[in-house]
Amino acid sequence: MADEMHKLLIFLKRKPGMSVEDFRAYYEEKHVPLIMPYMTGPVRYRRSYVDPVEDLSEPEFDVVTELSFTDAKMRDMVLAGMLADQLPAEVIEDEKRFLDRARSRVHAVTEHETPLEAAEQ
Repeated sequence: MADEMHKLLIFLKRKPGMSVEDFRAYYEEKHVPLIMPYMTGPVRYRRSYVDPVEDLSEPEFDVVTELSFTDAKMRDMVLAGMLADQLPAEVIEDEKRFLDRARSRVHAVTEHETPLEAAEQ
């Protein structure tokens, strides 16, 4: 389908003892600039941070990182590299500074979107 978007959803957890604020600041100010030169396949790189809610347990992850691709082949190539831990050494070393890498999870998804205005007709 022409309107499909192929994505990797990456669920990441901050290192134990790191505050939510420090985690977000590190990710945005240090990790994003480091990783940008390697973002040659995705057409979109987006992060959705989990906002802590009082009286709820600690979330399983602190951010959902989303990489979007126009074709499944490119997505699957990037996924294969991630699963084989074939990221550049400097990226892996940086992740160790702020992520609990053992708790990282990645899923390949295909997104289909229905415009809400279509539901009104």
